[in-house]
Amino acid sequence: MEKVRVGVVGVGHLGSIHAKVYSKLDNVKLVGVCDCNLERAIEVGKRFKTASYSDYEELFGKVDAASIVVPTSLHYNVAKDFLRHDIHVLIEKPVTKTLSEADELIEIAEKNKLIMQVGHIERFNSAVLALEPYINKPKFIECQRLGPFHARVKDVGVVLDLMIHDIDIVLGLIQQDAVSIEAVGLSTISDYEDVANVRLTFQDGTIADITASRVTKDVVRKMRIFQEESYLSLDYVTQEAMLFEKTGEKIAQKKIKIRKKDPLKKELKSFINCVRTGKRPVVSGVEGRRALAVALEIVKKITPAKQ
Repeated sequence: MEKVRVGVVGVGHLGSIHAKVYSKLDNVKLVGVCDCNLERAIEVGKRFKTASYSDYEELFGKVDAASIVVPTSLHYNVAKDFLRHDIHVLIEKPVTKTLSEADELIEIAEKNKLIMQVGHIERFNSAVLALEPYINKPKFIECQRLGPFHARVKDVGVVLDLMIHDIDIVLGLIQQDAVSIEAVGLSTISDYEDVANVRLTFQDGTIADITASRVTKDVVRKMRIFQEESYLSLDYVTQEAMLFEKTGEKIAQKKIKIRKKDPLKKELKSFINCVRTGKRPVVSGVEGRRALAVALEIVKKITPAKQ
């Protein structure tokens, strides 16, 4: 079986991890890495024994697929160029900055029969996957995603940076459109919202309350799912989950068995499998657009109140 030839565009913190994972996958050949900072590209290229470029067009004709791990504002142009050269793409979240950009990329990918996957990594978190058998018509979902500020994220606020992970997970669980979006947020140390809270109400009355902050000292990544006669508690960081279930007059608790695996490795392996088989990605451009649409609506509701 021939190896899938892959390139990574943008080898900052996350992109370098993409390169590392690809370099260790048996059915993948890491053809090259690219970064506008050539010194950085050379450093990462040497580390993973692959070619280095400062111009991503150098990868055209050399790769079958590429991870696009550049700033969000560049996702559209870079991904479009790869798709137009018949190259499958995995675009880090959020898929693009606007819905029209996402729509055009989806159209190009579908027209050319190419895989377009969006990097919503939490879909591959072992704890999230372990919850699936226990989920039964959630009534209320509570999400917290808090952590310190990282200067490398400069072109989007906390909604598109962090909250969009939980938006995607919630939309995947509910499989409905939100009929009401109530949001608040404020800027504290950047030009965008750094703290945000949203309450989503869905067609069947299910409510999701999501909080995100990038000015919090401690890292918190938790979700609680409340449903009839039980609730589930999940920690993304530790990849642990608990089931609390009503038994008679008591609440019994059970630790859900989880085989912890690296979510990024699972995500990239899934992408490569889709490239090989033509299978629809877990998070295709359509799902990425759906999460973006809700996120942008939240930002729109927050922005008028931003000082």
